[in-house]
Amino acid sequence: MNIFLTGGSGFIGKNIIETLGGTYNIIAPSSKELDLTDEQAVQTFFRVNSIDIVIHGAVKPGHRNAKDPSNQLYVNTRMYFNIVRNAGRFQRLIFLGSGAVYDVSQSIAKVDEDTFDTHVPADEHGFSKYIIAKHIKHLNDAVALNIFGIFGKYEDYAIRFISNAICKALFDLPITIRQNRLFDYLYIDDLMPVLEHFIHNKPLSSTYNVTPESSVELTTVAELVRARSGKDLPIVVATHGLGLEYSGSNARLCSDLPQMAFTPLVAAIDSLYSWYEQQKDSINRDALLTDK
Repeated sequence: MNIFLTGGSGFIGKNIIETLGGTYNIIAPSSKELDLTDEQAVQTFFRVNSIDIVIHGAVKPGHRNAKDPSNQLYVNTRMYFNIVRNAGRFQRLIFLGSGAVYDVSQSIAKVDEDTFDTHVPADEHGFSKYIIAKHIKHLNDAVALNIFGIFGKYEDYAIRFISNAICKALFDLPITIRQNRLFDYLYIDDLMPVLEHFIHNKPLSSTYNVTPESSVELTTVAELVRARSGKDLPIVVATHGLGLEYSGSNARLCSDLPQMAFTPLVAAIDSLYSWYEQQKDSINRDALLTDK
């Protein structure tokens, strides 16, 4: 089975290649090898490659460490539509969406998929995901997977909270939090069986929240990291009070994938901490000294 993976050089993409690459033939050209905003280039790609499944995870980043966060709406939507206009050349589209479709300027508390379109996201990233999710509803064999918080190896430890906390603990630095909030955190390993399910099965719905059942406060995550480190490190919270919640309901996912099981957060943090211990020599300590 040939899988066309976009965003293969990103955090999620690297994990997909590493985990599923031994089972499937994953074709993951870099942005230099294939410009997804180039209509003709994408069309040519599909003409010369036999593709069964598309996993579309490429996105122009707008996070705090992005070199150029401009034109996210244009780039993200153009990449998507350049792909789906070739829908006759592949069987199924799996789109890596986001909880941002529910509008992160609002408190998002255990939202279900039917809540979609209650608000139009105010930010470009969320709005681009929203437009794509709206369009996917009208496709025959496509699914949008709304991912809220996700963590694991290869993520940007300079800005991603759990990896940032682990790396700071490794260097005996204080664990810092901008503001405490309730968050849904999916361990990257738990995304893989969801992808495999939709690689082999036509989705019963056009969109699923892919998120564990239990939400967690960031201060609790910090305490778990500190406990795993075995060090008496300070936990510093810059702004007091509880910020906007960011969590979703996974009832639809668990109904359609009854075998789905999520890694306990303690076990996931333990595994990731061990991985970073082995990678410590490659971690840039200076990148941990400034909170972005």
